[in-house]
Amino acid sequence: MQAVVIFESLTGNTAKAGRAIAAHLSARGLPTTAFPITRIDYQALSDADLVIVGSWVDGLVVVGQRPGRLGRVKAMPALDGKRAIVYLTYAIDPGKALQKMSDAVTARGAEVLGGQVIRRDKLDSGVADFVARVLDVTASA
Repeated sequence: MQAVVIFESLTGNTAKAGRAIAAHLSARGLPTTAFPITRIDYQALSDADLVIVGSWVDGLVVVGQRPGRLGRVKAMPALDGKRAIVYLTYAIDPGKALQKMSDAVTARGAEVLGGQVIRRDKLDSGVADFVARVLDVTASA
């Protein structure tokens, strides 16, 4: 099994999380590479059994939250037949942004197995928790 992390990042937090997710999954036996959404390695995406898609939460502090630059996620290559897991980094309140991200990745053809929000000031513990969940989900899927 191989995985790929595709992320959209504005300030660097989501990129840092995506690269850490890839490193931790690789260290735990799931070879994983990470790419910004604007520089996807199409061969790695084609070879991947699992696609992890990440962005940040954009919008007002307590209303209108959505994945940042969702248009790029909606325009990414088709994920037909791929299993996917999504993540979002956030500062205050993610609202319903995770569901919106899941819906966008599902619309690209993937079977979304779950997702998680990661608070940007707790990236290390959030990434560790996310990686554990990814490994649990992929073991049972």
